[in-house]
This record gives sequence, structure tokens and C-alpha cells, in this order.
Amino acid sequence: MAVLTFVTQKGGSGKTTLALNLAVAALEAGRRSLILDLDPQASAESWYQDRDREEPRLVRLAAAELGRAVELAARQGFDVVFVDTPGRDEPAVAAAIRAADFCLVPCRPTPPDMKAQPATVATIRRLNKPFAFVLVQTPPRGFRIREAQQGLAVLGPVVPVTVVARHAFQDAQGLGLGVVEYEPDGKAAAEIRQLWQWIARRLERIAHDAQTHLA
Repeated sequence: MAVLTFVTQKGGSGKTTLALNLAVAALEAGRRSLILDLDPQASAESWYQDRDREEPRLVRLAAAELGRAVELAARQGFDVVFVDTPGRDEPAVAAAIRAADFCLVPCRPTPPDMKAQPATVATIRRLNKPFAFVLVQTPPRGFRIREAQQGLAVLGPVVPVTVVARHAFQDAQGLGLGVVEYEPDGKAAAEIRQLWQWIARRLERIAHDAQTHLA
């Protein structure tokens, strides 16, 4: 089982939207998915209550319960746990990073978002966890994406897939759906599937490296 934590010390980054959509994409790809919601805003729980399907499963919990929840998820046969965290520096964020096999750091291509990233990276590096940035809520194309990729690359790896700001994300979330369910052939769905495929390959590599290290 793999634990994927979404973390950034900047509100409004689309972290929850990304976590929900990737959990649905993982489910579509045949992975049994669980979302653990540590964010007091409970946007993920609201989305889950609007769903007609029980999967991916979602549980709201406090940071102190995270370790136990991850152990239970492994025993219950989940393939991937998606951990949504608060958009500010607090103990829940460090706990979620500590529990992660891999951290995904969403970032919008704006100066305030870029300036917030060093603090997030410092916490991830202190806890010695692999991570990558993913650019979200971007324009379809243009120099802003290129500049943001170059700026983030100074701090750490950048996922080669960008997630464009599209109405499909808001429309799907309002209905308790992922974009791959709401608009299966749309551009938003294609980007999320591509991002999930990249993450899945990275998680497989991390698992392989861990097994090799233990051998």
C-alpha cells in the first residue's frame, strides 16, 4: 500500500480538488483508494456526502489518529491512501508528511504561491520524504507555466504534467464526482489520468527501491 500526501502551506491551491480527482482516477485504474481528510474545512467530506458511490472511501480524522488509520487501511486491503492536509503550517501537516511514501505539492503559477513553497519544502526535506511539485490552475499555455516550472525546479522535482484551470473541476466537485466521471472524454479528465499515471509509476519505483534496500 502507498500513502500519497498532498501538502502546501498556501490556501486556495486546489489541493483538495487534486486529491479527490486523483483518488477517483486511481479507482478507475483499478486501485482501491481511501481518502483521509485532515483539513478542518472538510471540503473533501462535503464532496463525499454528495456522491452516489461509496468509493473511493473517505474518512475525516485528527492528526493523532492518522497512524492508526494508515495501519487499518493496509490491513483492509487498500492500494493507495490519499491524505488531504490543512493549507497552513500545523502539526497535522507534519504528521501527514511523516506518514507519506510520497508528497505531492500543488502550486499555482502566481508569485504568492511560488513564494510560499520554500517553507513547505523545508518541512518535507526535514522529514526526509520524496516529493514533487505539480502546477495546477494554470492557463492552457504561455510563459507563466514555463517560468513557474523553472522557478520550482530550483527547489525540487516538477511533475511534467500541468493541470489547467477548467470549469469541469468545479462542476464535477459540486456533484460529488471526479472529472473522469463527470466528463470522461474531456481535457480535464485527460490531464488527471496522465498525472495519475505519472504518480503511479513514481510510487512503484519508490516501493521497488525500498524492497531492494531491504534485500
